[in-house]
Amino acid sequence: MSNTNRVFWWSLIVALGGFLFGFDTAVISGVEQSIQQLFQLNDWWHGFTISSALIGTVLGALYAGKPSDQFGSKKVLVIIAMLYTVSAVGSALANDLWVFIAFRFLGGLAVGGSSVAGPMYISEISPANVRGKMTALFQFNVIFGILMAYVSNYLLSQLGDEPWRWMLGVEAIPSFAFFVLLFWIPQSPRYLVKIGNTESARAVLNMINGANVERELQEIKAGLTDSKTSEKRLFTKNYRRPIWIAVSVAMFNQFSGINAILYFAPRIFELAGLSQMDAMFQPIMIGVANALFTILGMMVIDKVGRKALLIVGSLGMSICLGLIAYSLYFQDFSGLGVLFYLVGYIVFFAFSTGAVIWVLIAEVFPNSVRGKGQALGSFTHWFFAALITFLFPVVSSTPQGGGYSFAFFSLMMVVQALVVWKFYPETKNKTLEELGRELSG
Repeated sequence: MSNTNRVFWWSLIVALGGFLFGFDTAVISGVEQSIQQLFQLNDWWHGFTISSALIGTVLGALYAGKPSDQFGSKKVLVIIAMLYTVSAVGSALANDLWVFIAFRFLGGLAVGGSSVAGPMYISEISPANVRGKMTALFQFNVIFGILMAYVSNYLLSQLGDEPWRWMLGVEAIPSFAFFVLLFWIPQSPRYLVKIGNTESARAVLNMINGANVERELQEIKAGLTDSKTSEKRLFTKNYRRPIWIAVSVAMFNQFSGINAILYFAPRIFELAGLSQMDAMFQPIMIGVANALFTILGMMVIDKVGRKALLIVGSLGMSICLGLIAYSLYFQDFSGLGVLFYLVGYIVFFAFSTGAVIWVLIAEVFPNSVRGKGQALGSFTHWFFAALITFLFPVVSSTPQGGGYSFAFFSLMMVVQALVVWKFYPETKNKTLEELGRELSG
């Protein structure tokens, strides 16, 4: 097996964590109404129950970085795979509300942790000339997992007396496969050097590249030394602008309504008048559009630029969200009309905010605080994801409430377009060092 193929397979195995990330995030859309009926939840408790996984995600994203540094991202990924498996089985078998919440919370920890440890591992084992493609493999698998969750929900929606249990439980199959396959990948050479195991690091580097191994070892050692000597505090006045950009782009990502749509798509279609089976099928169209146009965004982001994509996408999303709000509030359009507007929204989201958020957060911070800055951006993203997921079923319990929700999302996208146009820099074709000097101080 060639070195490149070997790295590809290692990356693909780790990217299964991204698949489970997406699957776990979207699978709840097919079961949330059954959960509400089973446990007789009012709107407040319904929102809390569905957002319980996202509370775990916030904590997982916030705290996964330190154990990844201390014990290696491979070991953290093994624990994450175990959490995914236990969460899937436990959630499917739960007959008590708090038991269900606890197992969904464990799944959320896995989602948050995989969003940190997965890309970290892939970037550490990938040669520079293919690092972007390999890391993008994780991001694409997140979108693919979302699509497969919608397909799975549709295919299992009529299975047995309680199909929701099968919808949640089926995730245990890829989760267990992820757990087993992780034992085939090595520890990253960066971690091995960090713990003083230079010989093992040299062996892994030989499998990755095979050329200039000694030089790479010295560069890794030098980089680890520099990171220790240049460690700085994030929350200082020098980093006000990158902090503002990272926090705002993560916040607006969720104020676009994306998680409300991913989690509650069938409910939205039922509000628009579709049958339950049609409401289960239509999200598949959303998942396909999301996957295709995420690929488009990844292809053009370095040519068109982050700022232009965000502005065009924000305005397009605002129009589509406004039409959905009008449709739900006045009930003047068919469910197919809502599907058309939602797919249009996903198209604009996927190639703009969906493609830009993690790239921009990683670019705006200087080297000395980039890890802390990425953790802040990730925390902000998942915090607002949990908040929106909690509030959406409370506000949208009626068609008019759904109209108000989407009107809010539409307005926020107009605000995002203005903020990006006025305050965001264009980061394409600039080195990280150039951006660090431009945005800091």
